[in-house]
Amino acid sequence: MKVFISQPMYLPWPGQFDQIRHADVFVHYDDVQLPQGRSFCNRVQIKTEDDISWLSVPLVKNSRGLINEALIDNSQDWKTKHLNKIRESLSKCRFYEDAAGLIQAVFDQEIVYLSDLNIIFIEAVAQYLGLKTQFHRASNLGLNTRSTERLIEICKVYNADCYITGHGARNYLNHELFELENMSVHYMNYEIVPYPQFGTFTPYVTILDLIAHTGREALSHLQSTTSSWREFLKNE
Repeated sequence: MKVFISQPMYLPWPGQFDQIRHADVFVHYDDVQLPQGRSFCNRVQIKTEDDISWLSVPLVKNSRGLINEALIDNSQDWKTKHLNKIRESLSKCRFYEDAAGLIQAVFDQEIVYLSDLNIIFIEAVAQYLGLKTQFHRASNLGLNTRSTERLIEICKVYNADCYITGHGARNYLNHELFELENMSVHYMNYEIVPYPQFGTFTPYVTILDLIAHTGREALSHLQSTTSSWREFLKNE
């Protein structure tokens, strides 16, 4: 059983869905501290014909608790701004209607919490792509441990024998603790196969870009592999 655990991000990049593709269980890590300052929890890049722009979800002032406590500032008309930017950036793409339909279906809902917004979108895209991964929220587990120990406890809930993670974990993860629990640790080796994109290709933009250009063939561009933590660190 392979488990991936990640903070819920806003309209995340294609690599997030390659993570989901590799996992049997994907856990939204929604009950940890909301990162302060610029964070992919509430912002993402979108490709225009000439440049890169940012889409940012405004939060209620002083939202500094857990991710699942962060309130969206719906007094601002941010949805219209985002939809207009998405239309401006992607309307010439062959599968624009698919991408626009996914985000419109989420925006049509009355959502007050940032984590709900992100999770609903992520799971909608996974369904669109035909991914069979099970989704769960860490906040439903009632765990009180922290750091590596907490990740291990989450993995135990789902009987994991393999924990897959992104590159940032190399700075804090205690890999040996996982092995003591008979779990291997693997890191993502990201490979997003280039597709015809406006201007110079970059994979570090919202998944909406990939869907607008390629539709349900998007999965064919997600070709990441994983490697054991020792191999990953050796090649750093």
